Formats: sequence, structure tokens, C-alpha cells
Amino acid sequence: MREVPILRGDEVRAALDMSSCIEACDRAFAAYATGGAELPGVIHLEVPESRGEIHVKAGHLHGFPYYAVKVASGFYGRDPAAIDGSVLVFDVRDGSPAAILLDGGYLTDVRTGAAGGVAAGHLARDEARVAAVVGTGIQARMQVAGLIAMRPSIEEVRVWGRRSERATVAAADVAAAHEGLGATAAPSIRDAVEGADVVITCTASTEPLVRAEWLAEGTHVTAVGSDGPGKQELDPEILRRADRLVVDSLDQCRRLGELQHALDVADRAVELGAICAGLEPGRTRSAELTVCDLTGVGVQDVAAANVVMQQLAR
Repeated sequence: MREVPILRGDEVRAALDMSSCIEACDRAFAAYATGGAELPGVIHLEVPESRGEIHVKAGHLHGFPYYAVKVASGFYGRDPAAIDGSVLVFDVRDGSPAAILLDGGYLTDVRTGAAGGVAAGHLARDEARVAAVVGTGIQARMQVAGLIAMRPSIEEVRVWGRRSERATVAAADVAAAHEGLGATAAPSIRDAVEGADVVITCTASTEPLVRAEWLAEGTHVTAVGSDGPGKQELDPEILRRADRLVVDSLDQCRRLGELQHALDVADRAVELGAICAGLEPGRTRSAELTVCDLTGVGVQDVAAANVVMQQLAR
């Protein structure tokens, strides 16, 4: 048996940029919507004594050279939370191991930000200028990176967090990462959200944080944090009022996403992949309120892993 390369965090970081990941994830969502992907159900494991959550996701994209299995964990009984992950990559020709990515969850971080970028590319207004970010963790940074990649018109980012000092640090990191971007910590969620063209939520909340009455017409909302039973960041009325309600996986969002709290409008939800594939429209009017509920699907991990492998082969 040939030796299987083990790639550490720095190597994966060097091989996975946001723009390439967005492009790959857009293709992956389209494949998922059109029968071009194999995607088993997600395995969830709870470690309640440590507030630990482990997700096992796998998938194969037809025509891609590698399939992948990912184990991602978040232990929220610590401060800060302990986030980790690894990806096993296999050759589709014979199932032989091609690489082990011991990246500390970096691939998950980037592909989640890339999914937000895909959503923004199809659903946010071209002229969007102001973004609000609810949350101060790594996804606050990654979601802004994905958004900026697709909407370079963004000029201002307002960050809110339960701990103001973390919001200040997150805002400083965002500003430093994107030249010319103004980023500040907001004193309240309402102050962050009101008047924003794009609203991003990326917390582990189990209660609604963003209220429907704070959102202006034409706003796009990307909700990332709800990926398990009971999690919630949005007032369910936001989903009910949405002119365009989009999910990454209808079945998964019914069980794990914001949609679990607004099942009465589930029949209006459109999968993001159908929009990526051109089967459904994205935003059609400037005044539309658009919402994208992202729970994370395995095809994103496969797409990101293929980007890493292809970059390393060059």
C-alpha cells in the first residue's frame, strides 16, 4: 500500500482560497440539485457533559476525482469553544486513500464561508453596501470573506457579539483582512441590523436574535448558525415574510435549520442548488427580502477537498 500523505493546517490553508472554494461549491450545489451527487445522511453525535457536537458528513460529486468523509466537532463547554475537524480523501477510481487533512476544521470554515458567498452571489443586491454580522467567531470572518468575494461593493460591516470585546476584535480582523473596508462593533443587534443590505448570523444560539421588523425591504439574510435541533437565530416571521426563501437542503433544514421553526412555509423553500443550476431564479427584484438557511451539506466538503487536492497536484 502506498503511503498516504497527511496534510496539516498550513498546507491546507495554502491550497484553499475563498474564490476557488466558492466556484467549486456553486458547482457542487448545482450537482446536488440535479442528481449529480451521492450524499448520505449526516451522523450527529452529542457529548452533553462537554457540550460537544460531532458531525460526520460524506459525499461524492459525479465527475470529480475524489470523494471525501469529514468529521467536524465543536465543544462549547469551553471558553473559547474548541473547534476541530479532519477530512479523509479517497480516489474515486478504486477507493484508495488519497490524503488525510488534519486541518483543525479549516476546510469546514472556508467551505461554510464559501456557501455564504454562493448565496450572496445569487441573492444579495448588486449594489449592497452595508453588512451586519451577528457573531464573533471564525465564521464572522469567513462569511465576510465569502460575501466580499461576491459583492465587492460592500463598504461597511457592523459586528455584534454577546461580549463587546470580542466584537471589537472581530471587527478589527475583518477590517485588516479587506483593504478599504470599514468595520465596527455594534452596541446591539438592532444597531447592527437596521439599515443593513446583507445580514449574516453565525452563532450557536437557541433563541431568535434578529427580529423581522428590523429588516428593510431588499435585505438579504444568510443564517449559518442553526445546524441542529433547537438551534435558532432568526425570528420565524422573517422566513414567513421572505419573498425568496432558500435552503441548502430542504430535508436537512426542516430538521436542523431555521426552517424547523417555520415549517408552515417549508413548501415555499427552494434549494440553493436549483438556483445554481439555473432551474430556479435567485433575486428577481431589488425590493425582495431574501433568506438563505444554510445547515451545511457534504457536497461542500467534497468540493473543497477536491480544490485542495488539485492545487497540491500543480
